[in-house]
Amino acid sequence: MPSQTDPSGTTPSAEPDSATGHDAFHPDLPHHEHDGEQLPLRARLHHVRAGALDGDTAQTGGMRRFAAISGGTVGSERIWMGQTHVAPSTASSNHHHGASETAIHVVKGHPEFVFLDDSSGTPEEVRIRTSPGDYIFVPPYVPHREENPSPDDEAVVVIARSTQEAIVVNLPELYVLGSADTPEPPAAG
Repeated sequence: MPSQTDPSGTTPSAEPDSATGHDAFHPDLPHHEHDGEQLPLRARLHHVRAGALDGDTAQTGGMRRFAAISGGTVGSERIWMGQTHVAPSTASSNHHHGASETAIHVVKGHPEFVFLDDSSGTPEEVRIRTSPGDYIFVPPYVPHREENPSPDDEAVVVIARSTQEAIVVNLPELYVLGSADTPEPPAAG
């Protein structure tokens, strides 16, 4: 994608201009205030730098989650996005994400995603092995875990969820969603 330039032909910085308080890509939008009042979070674009991800989010044993886009960080109402890191030779605890749909993009490593499938009539563990560039979709309430079989390299994925916050329900074990012996998710309401 070509870089954007202002009318003078220079490439603007995304940093606010300290003299004017304006964002260089949005010269008509004040950096923090409008007529002395704080702008609502949803009145502007937000730039969340890689080093500014928020680790104060729902967690699961064996992995670390970092929020980038959330209700708390940027005021999102219907989406959550961030990163998950799984250390070498580590498996996360079993968990699901409630009513949230989850999309995963593998950035680094070869994480494996594990769930139970009973389409053959007998529950069996399914392991999806991934590579950088791959995508995974996790439907609502489906119990799963992430594993990093590499003895040397951390696995890193980017996650987007259809809810504004990271919903995490940690579980003692995997189970097949909807089977007679397992809990049912709450009814949508």
